Amino acid sequence: MRSDRMKKGLERAPHRSLFKALGLTDREIEQPMIGIANSANELIPGHLHLHQISEAVKVGIRMAGGTPMEFFTIGICDGIVMGHEGMKYSLSSRELIADSVESMAMAYPFDGLVLIPNCDKIIPGMLMAAARLDIPTIVISGGPMLPGEFQGKKIDLINVFEYVGKAKIGAMTMDELRDAEGCACPGVGSCAGMFTANSMNCLTEVLGMALPGNGTVPAVWAERIRLAKEAGMQVMELVNRDLRPSAIMTAEAFANAITVDMAFGGSTNTSLHLPAIAKEAGVPLTLEAFNAYSDKTPHLCSMSPGGPHHLSDLHQAGGIPALMQELSRGGLIHAGALTVTGKTVGENLAGKKVLNAEVIHPLEKPYHATGGLAVLFGNLAPEGAVVKSSAVDDSMLRHTGPARVFDSEEPAMQAILDGKIQKGDVIVIRYEGPKGGPGMREMLSPTSAIVGIGRDRDVALLTDGRFSGGSKGAAIGHISPEAAEGGPIAAVQEGDRIEIDIPGKRLNLLISDQELKERLARWKPIRKELKGYLKRYAGLVRSAHTGATFE
Repeated sequence: MRSDRMKKGLERAPHRSLFKALGLTDREIEQPMIGIANSANELIPGHLHLHQISEAVKVGIRMAGGTPMEFFTIGICDGIVMGHEGMKYSLSSRELIADSVESMAMAYPFDGLVLIPNCDKIIPGMLMAAARLDIPTIVISGGPMLPGEFQGKKIDLINVFEYVGKAKIGAMTMDELRDAEGCACPGVGSCAGMFTANSMNCLTEVLGMALPGNGTVPAVWAERIRLAKEAGMQVMELVNRDLRPSAIMTAEAFANAITVDMAFGGSTNTSLHLPAIAKEAGVPLTLEAFNAYSDKTPHLCSMSPGGPHHLSDLHQAGGIPALMQELSRGGLIHAGALTVTGKTVGENLAGKKVLNAEVIHPLEKPYHATGGLAVLFGNLAPEGAVVKSSAVDDSMLRHTGPARVFDSEEPAMQAILDGKIQKGDVIVIRYEGPKGGPGMREMLSPTSAIVGIGRDRDVALLTDGRFSGGSKGAAIGHISPEAAEGGPIAAVQEGDRIEIDIPGKRLNLLISDQELKERLARWKPIRKELKGYLKRYAGLVRSAHTGATFE
């Protein structure tokens, strides 16, 4: 056993003494030791209950003859850090989480790992560590939040962001806003729509690194606790079989993940996280691959923020297995890919079916013929830009308008709320990329404000930063190279005409090549005073087209 390095033999008597100081018996020390990376904290609704998930995992491990050993990672709530300096630490925390799990699993050579994330950057950070470590590993998330209800309508966190804009223009009273904020998030779990957290939890299931149901079983259902126990038992099977992430997170698994991502219209942030995980797994994955899979994958689920359904609806419709089964009818799924069940994807899908065709449309009647994400290229984004096309109004799929240029999020947000943005404008927010932010802040506040003031059908927003999985409208992010690296977005001037063609996957600044070249030759970077982790992060991170990975 791998853990024998720290517990077996005469010379390990001092080590065993320390384990016994923890209260472990000789039998517990002799058994396989399973590390549990738990991201529980009292700051994120999606993580508040993860101690309960961990206790269930421990029960499963013990039932199967293992010894659980829990440790913790940090976790940041994107909703709470949205719109202020704290957001600079969200994406950047992904690398810290990966490094912390790696550090613990190398310092303590566990025989297997159980990873317990739930929100945003924690999920990919843990998966990056799993690929890097390559020891038997299973993921069990905390599960999605149920939607709230307000004025007879199902709502979630994103609605509250949008209501801010409504309140600003007098379309909603302050009392109504206060009522909405009290019921939009009814309890624990990752926010109820197909935002980044739930997109990644569902894709973890598709990648084969979690049991079926991981992405969709609601956080507050007893089924989630049973699933955690099953995960605890199953990690012991993985240890016994020496079934590692390298055998599961293969090129076929990533192909399945992108395909399903396109079918359910996931967060644009998946185009950051899947390449970063793939890099750790040694699987080549470029932004161009997202377009290739989008072109052949129909959009079958209309999930919040672009549609009416939530994760609980998807679960009751058969969940990710039902969606994959529907896709497999069209030959779009690699059925031979191995999973943590010990079975192939095809074996896992046997007998699964769609239980509600309103939530999971049949292949013959998709919401859109192509996938829910698109990667745009052009002279404004030579290395790509990403848009959640499934959440864009048809009237904005092609648009040309004047640039309104801002060098950070805050003045752009103020201009939106002050009514200074006009019909047809293309808002450009730059110096918010991985290096320039640093940390590539999400722009949910401005996109939601645009929706709230009723401008999402006639105003676009472009940024070298990124958008929340909850953003909707013509919100195009991840523009690469970023402004801080001298990318073309740094050369955009107030009033320049910008052409957006989402079906054609093009994004262009309508000036001559010579003019663009001359502007970039005159460009001087904006210097920001940085210290601590952000200074180190800015010095190492690369633009979004790489997955915002380190050099």
